Amino acid sequence: MLPVNCGSHADYQNLVVENLRKYYPNPDLLARSTWDIIERFWHLDLSDTDTLLTHKYSKFGPAPRTPSCMQRSYLLSIDFKVSSITEWAAQLKMNPLFAILSGFQVGDTPGVGTFYDFMKRLWDSDEPHMTSHIHPLKAKVKKPDAKGEKAASVEKVTVAELLPQLEKTAFPLNDQPYASLFKIYQKEFLDVSVEKGLIHKDSLALAGDGTPVVTSHRERKKRICKCKENGINDCSCDRYFSQPDCDIGWDSSRDCFYHGYDLYMLVDSQSDLPVFPHYSYASKHDSHGFLQAFFRMRAFLPDYKVSKVLLDSAHDAMPYYQYFKRQNITPFIDLNGKGGRPPVYKNDFTIDKDGVPVCPSGHRMRRDGIEVAKGRMKFKCPKISHTGGCISCTCDKPCSKAKYGRTVHLILNDNPRLFNNPPRSSKEWKLEYNARTSAERSNKREKLDFKLEDGRHRSTKMWYCRLYHILMLQHLDAWDLPSESPLRKLILNAA
Repeated sequence: MLPVNCGSHADYQNLVVENLRKYYPNPDLLARSTWDIIERFWHLDLSDTDTLLTHKYSKFGPAPRTPSCMQRSYLLSIDFKVSSITEWAAQLKMNPLFAILSGFQVGDTPGVGTFYDFMKRLWDSDEPHMTSHIHPLKAKVKKPDAKGEKAASVEKVTVAELLPQLEKTAFPLNDQPYASLFKIYQKEFLDVSVEKGLIHKDSLALAGDGTPVVTSHRERKKRICKCKENGINDCSCDRYFSQPDCDIGWDSSRDCFYHGYDLYMLVDSQSDLPVFPHYSYASKHDSHGFLQAFFRMRAFLPDYKVSKVLLDSAHDAMPYYQYFKRQNITPFIDLNGKGGRPPVYKNDFTIDKDGVPVCPSGHRMRRDGIEVAKGRMKFKCPKISHTGGCISCTCDKPCSKAKYGRTVHLILNDNPRLFNNPPRSSKEWKLEYNARTSAERSNKREKLDFKLEDGRHRSTKMWYCRLYHILMLQHLDAWDLPSESPLRKLILNAA
């Protein structure tokens, strides 16, 4: 049978008021932190969930639980730090507040199986994983030489090969198993944050970063070949993996190997709010993780215009700069020191680590503006003095007899990686790049505040369900509440 809606969002609010009057007539007895959650959920309209999931239910059989109530209840479990669905189903029966806020009548709450059935309806695939259980052994990630460093890439495809491949790839949203999850997230949370002015989709400054997500203590795999029986212990035959979308990666922050996913997050750098997530293998390098997330985001959110990207040195590859230039996107990417610099520029100048020309005497040149029409940056001699109104060069070994000293023009097309606009030496670049940590802050909230890794799931389906609902809560927390609580007044003014 099609889901029976309890009514509109107003009907849900009335149900909450009616039951709070009955079970919690004095709002002051509830903790301030609890009351904040009550307020936010009372204002949260999830009625679109019922519409978006209608086709997932049969027209026959017993009446199901209202999808919006199931979703609201799952969101509440994460907000109240209950990571086990089994435990949450038990809490709903014991704690009237949890049942009321979910939209259920006290004493009539769903069981564990109903929650898992709801998660199944959020996933648009019969398979709970993205890939097959059976696949070849992968190259092992090597421990970095220095503490705090990220592991080197084990990818067989270079960024230069992958980028044009993904650029030409169509990513139809409806072909993705998480399509329903994304549509609910976009409709009820991401778009609302845009409407509230928290995210400016016409000029989006995207910060990107990958973070490890531990799903189990070890990798579980087994042989399906007969090689061991034949005395071959180190064969390279395919294996059966219990979590086929996960593998072993290196966690640079915790300085250890781990089994799970690499979660790559694209975040609005102005608001610290998540825009788009993507799970990859734990061994996936950030330079590849960004591309996989970025091109999917552009396909799923075609109205979002990216104006800037803020990335760390793991993304410092020439194809990035060339692509962003074609797309009129300004890159703010830190140099990793391994990409190299031209040994000589303009015959006798070298280029410093941040793209500033260094004169033959070893002095960093002084920036003197950008000539946009000619596509070049201008640098002047730093040793020119104007003391006493007299212009003179104070260098011991002047390289020019010109009155204002030597001038160097950096042609941006010569090396878009090094000759960045704005230059990395400028205050503008440093100020913008500092906002890159928004991605790190967002990842921290997901893992520490909302306990992402506390989920004890074996399937990518469940990990995506948990992740997307955490992103929803991040947006919900950012929305301002009314200065005066209408809910409190309604409870206290009971007839």
